[in-house]
Amino acid sequence: MTRRFLFVLGSARHDGNTELLARKAAEQLPADVEQQWISLAEHPLPDFEDLRHDNDHVRPPADSATGLLLDATLAATDLVIASPLYWYSVSSHTKRYLDHWSGWLRTPGVDFKATLTGRALWGVTALAHEEGEVADPLIGTLNHTAAYMGMRFGGVLLGNGSAPGQVVRDEAALARAKTFFAQQAPLARFPYEAAAAV
Repeated sequence: MTRRFLFVLGSARHDGNTELLARKAAEQLPADVEQQWISLAEHPLPDFEDLRHDNDHVRPPADSATGLLLDATLAATDLVIASPLYWYSVSSHTKRYLDHWSGWLRTPGVDFKATLTGRALWGVTALAHEEGEVADPLIGTLNHTAAYMGMRFGGVLLGNGSAPGQVVRDEAALARAKTFFAQQAPLARFPYEAAAAV
């Protein structure tokens, strides 16, 4: 299967530090690798309604934000969650997107888990702290999501940046970005291991 990357942008800001770092990493992908970029701020999802014990699960219309994201997620071989570190975890936009996975797991005819099994999940985040350990809850969220889904987890590319554009001055992060997607993502496991962060 030809690799197809979906970049899910979870920032409330356009061209924020997380997006800039993700784009630096994406520049290294071969020209024949398809890339799709979706901003959750530009395609806001409705609040997730938990219907797991009801029978009302229907596939969302393709022309809705929910349908767009479902179809793009199913089509991706590599899913990149690009979320800034907000209160030590993913942004509210990103969390809402992941919450919708719960509904997609139960949507008839979608086979969401079976489709994503074996595919790769990656993370990119910018944080204001020098200590990368503060991103452990975000990394754990993505690792555990991948492990539950039977996905591979490529870890999280961390960059330092708070003021607009600041991440491009993080030379270590830019160096890691050059080879981030070149690595082979291992199968995600419980529990999260701190070594998954790069």
